[in-house]
Amino acid sequence: MSAAAVHVLPSPAPAGAGHPSSGVQHAALTADRAAALLAGCASARRASELHAAALRAGVDRDRAVDFRLQRAYAASGRLDLAVALLRRTPDPTAVFYTSAIHAHSSRGLHRAALALLSEMLSQGQGGLLPTAHTLSASLPACDGLAVGRALHGYAFKLALSGDAYVATALLGMYARAGDAAAARALFDEMLPDPHVVSVTAMLTCYAKMGALEDARSLFDGLPNHSKDFVCWNAMMDGYTQHGRPSEALRLFRRMLRSGVEPDEVSVVLALSAVAQLGTAESGRWLHSFVRSTRVRLNARVGTALIDMYYKCGSLEDAVAVFDGLRDRDVVVWNAMINGYAMHGRSREALETFGQLRAQGLRPTDITFIGVLNACSHSGLVDEGRRIFESMEREYGIVPKVEHYGCMVDLLGRAGLVEEAFALVQSMETTKPDAVMWVSLLAACRLHKNMALGQRIADHLVANGLANSGMYILLSNIYAAVGEWQEVGRVRAMMKASGIQKEPGCSAIEIGRQVCEFVAGDTSHPRTDDIYAKLEEMNGLVKEQGHVPQTDLVLHDLDEATKEKALAVHSEKLAVAFGLISTPPGTTLKIVKNLRACADCHAVLKLVSKITGRKIVFRDRNRFHHFVDGSCTCGDYW
Repeated sequence: MSAAAVHVLPSPAPAGAGHPSSGVQHAALTADRAAALLAGCASARRASELHAAALRAGVDRDRAVDFRLQRAYAASGRLDLAVALLRRTPDPTAVFYTSAIHAHSSRGLHRAALALLSEMLSQGQGGLLPTAHTLSASLPACDGLAVGRALHGYAFKLALSGDAYVATALLGMYARAGDAAAARALFDEMLPDPHVVSVTAMLTCYAKMGALEDARSLFDGLPNHSKDFVCWNAMMDGYTQHGRPSEALRLFRRMLRSGVEPDEVSVVLALSAVAQLGTAESGRWLHSFVRSTRVRLNARVGTALIDMYYKCGSLEDAVAVFDGLRDRDVVVWNAMINGYAMHGRSREALETFGQLRAQGLRPTDITFIGVLNACSHSGLVDEGRRIFESMEREYGIVPKVEHYGCMVDLLGRAGLVEEAFALVQSMETTKPDAVMWVSLLAACRLHKNMALGQRIADHLVANGLANSGMYILLSNIYAAVGEWQEVGRVRAMMKASGIQKEPGCSAIEIGRQVCEFVAGDTSHPRTDDIYAKLEEMNGLVKEQGHVPQTDLVLHDLDEATKEKALAVHSEKLAVAFGLISTPPGTTLKIVKNLRACADCHAVLKLVSKITGRKIVFRDRNRFHHFVDGSCTCGDYW
């Protein structure tokens, strides 16, 4: 039985009910009139007034009035009152239950929806038989395959599985559960003219499983007139979720050309794609697009804009969007806190956290991830400890693996490696994940605690927990102490396991064009000019006293070869290309998929001083703003 069943109906005669000013004259109220007034009613207060008037007129037990009252309460969000009325209805029909099931299912109250279905099937002697509408309302509440398959079998038994609504709901159920084979079998039965909802469900299924080529083949095979914005969104979402933002953005532009008007979700997906790419100019174009369309700049779109701007390196624009939003929920505040944290503006992140609480908003687990990251990026150990301890004590939020990961990163960066390791060992409610182990190994390497690093690495390898990042860090730890034989052993293990190191790649946006470079890249048409500028840069930074940090090249090579290897890192190539491709004084914005090495960080600081350029650099974890020979990270990253 639904928990809503314990609620009591409100007093039947609230103040003003039946009074002329309420708009309901109970003396003249008939059942037909009451039912007509209740049609389309979506206000709890209005529903209560009409309910009181119906009671006084003695028409509240009329089945049409009773049904409309239940729907009115449900539409206004008072599902407790709708269910309470259902409980008092003599011999409710399947239509009554279907309405209640749909009201709960459509609001994500899946367990309550299925409980109502179960109650309906056990009504009376043999229970009430569900209709096609009952099943199509119940199937979206199935969070697993077991119940969904049972309903599929029941629909087949009742000869309802061929109904268009039921078939579409079944397809959606299998798609959400990731059973592509069952979903496709149902979809093929709908050919040659499937409903657009079925197509969208099938696209969503493929996208969720990462079968993007199958999804795109299905999408491209549809005539344009049958693709609505939901269909386009499903395909875009697949690309953004699986790290293919360029395709998502191209699809958004194609959607506009096709004449389909995007909705709020379309814009949020496009902004997410831009945030992944880090292309600020595309982001500004999208922001202008929002201003010129009917898409409302609400909390959801505002959050996506803030997220996009700070991930594209323009924290000032993110702050401007935040300051201009009237509708600021906790998700908007979380985005701003994360923006400050990612740019190393830790004090501003903590101040924003304080403002969030002053507004009376309750922090979420996401809020604490942002605040703890801010502490980690600036070495605010005491603040981090205090905030971490306050989560459960003050807010009842049990720390998750992400929060422990933030604390391990904070302690490890600060050199408190043993304390970080002790924290990992103390975890009881959740197990440490790969990110946490990599963070701990990185701290061991950074602070040269090789003994602990080897202990951790041996534990991971022995228990089959090592991934590519861990193997690489283990290899680096051995290389840092000159254990080349052990380095060879680890690399042989990587090769045997089929694990490959992710290649470093840096991208720079020139105008609206993005150019990518890998270490030692010679594929660009202007390669000769790029390397000439690179050689000039290396000479200038050496004149400033820079000594290449060849100890970072973790291969058994001579010093000259190590120096050459350092000189052609992807971010240095991107900077060189930026210098020859933009006017003096232009800010260079670079995105890298990995963490920058200490040598590149030192070189970029000096290049910013020599050229008078600001260089905004985003690595895997955060932003660095290089200005006049210094970095906003304070060399703490």
